[in-house]
Amino acid sequence: MQETPNPHARRARYDVPSRSDSLMSKLTEVIGGDLGRRTAPGILAPGFFTPERVLILLTVFAALLALLVKGYCRVNGWQTPGQFYATCYSDFPELFRNRGIGDGAFPFITTGSLFEYPVIMGLIAGATALAIPGSGATPERTLAYFDVNATLIFAVWIVTVLATARMARRRPWDAAMVAVAPGIILAGTINWDMWAVALLAVGMFFFSRNKLIWAGVFFGLGAATKVYPVLILGAVLVLALRSGRFKALAITFAATAGTWLLVNIPFAVANPSGWRYFFEFTQERPAGYSSPWFAYNLVAERLQWTQIQATAINNGATILFVAACALVAFIALTAPRRPRMAQLAFLIVAAFILTNKVYSPQFVVWLIPLLALARPRWRSFLVWQGIEGLHWAAVWLYLGQATSSGATQHNIDMPYYVVAVLLHMAATAYLMVRVVWEIYFPEYDVVRRHNVDDPQGGPFSGTNDWLAINLAQLKDSVLPWRHPRQADRAAAVPGPEDS
Repeated sequence: MQETPNPHARRARYDVPSRSDSLMSKLTEVIGGDLGRRTAPGILAPGFFTPERVLILLTVFAALLALLVKGYCRVNGWQTPGQFYATCYSDFPELFRNRGIGDGAFPFITTGSLFEYPVIMGLIAGATALAIPGSGATPERTLAYFDVNATLIFAVWIVTVLATARMARRRPWDAAMVAVAPGIILAGTINWDMWAVALLAVGMFFFSRNKLIWAGVFFGLGAATKVYPVLILGAVLVLALRSGRFKALAITFAATAGTWLLVNIPFAVANPSGWRYFFEFTQERPAGYSSPWFAYNLVAERLQWTQIQATAINNGATILFVAACALVAFIALTAPRRPRMAQLAFLIVAAFILTNKVYSPQFVVWLIPLLALARPRWRSFLVWQGIEGLHWAAVWLYLGQATSSGATQHNIDMPYYVVAVLLHMAATAYLMVRVVWEIYFPEYDVVRRHNVDDPQGGPFSGTNDWLAINLAQLKDSVLPWRHPRQADRAAAVPGPEDS
């Protein structure tokens, strides 16, 4: 007799946070408790409310909250110091009024216009201004400019959530961290950073599906929007060393570099001074708000110590970041099992944030999707987001004090702001330590339960080691020049990944 094939044989069994996460299990008591033990999420049809549709609804709800955060400025305008005291500051109105965009200047195209961000961000800034009827940076046009850009931010937010959910495979609910993240609600509409976040997420999705050229295209577009997405190539490099899959590395690098060049070369040729301005501004600017360098200089000024100058900060930030990347590579090559792509990406981007000479409040959105994939644990995620929320409020209250002579009860003194910066750094560093712990002790990694290897690993998922250093027993290390059979015996071969 011929056996009838099971139509559900290839369908993944979803992980459910109310069942697998201790905090979510307690929180869901108010809406009926955790999911029953005899249910089969991902096997049984969920009806209309599929995980992705619920995630979209959650993101829309969070976007409405994000709009309410900017309510005071939308009604009263973006004026200093009110926009700081009301914590509704956004770069959209500021740049619309002060970079000539409201008067018709198009970044990187209009001769003489200067814009301190990469090319694609400038194109977005200029193109959205064309959608606003009228002329001049009037209050009505400024409000419309903010609303258009905020709406597009909400759209790419949804794209980020969906890409994260699909990358997570059998854990789509981890993307709920991105959908309802307080950090995105508070800071997502400060600048255009969410565009770069979405492009990186889509690139990682394609990488997880072994579509390396498309992955490189989106990595390159992300790097042409905000530099940080290029850091993902560091994770690709380390995983290529660990697995020996150098063809995947070459394809991804070539597609990324080629895309970035295709975007940038036309503007570098047509408007060299305008194109160079971003790089010159980045190099010459002093320490920015909330960076450790800025916090130190504030304390040094109060205590009459010697402050660190821009050149020393540039050199120091570069040295510390390179050292951090070397440490990440060391961790990846000495771990008992090949780390996951999201774990390495999170560590590299977090290291960049902690060592960089600028930490704008919106930079928190860079880490949220990466953490949702690297360490999807709700308790630590919410604690971290709460600390980032305190830092977000402290930034604006400090800026309100710095830009006005307002009443004392409306201001915070410098030490409180510095403490908020240190708390943000400590929380980020703690998450990095926890990720490193789960790299060295993969049995604590919730993503790798049920024989899952690396949902975002793409060509590296399920591969044997090509280079792995065993610090406890160096003779058991996997080295390229060993006989293949010796290397196979020494390698820790991961289990098959769920389909």
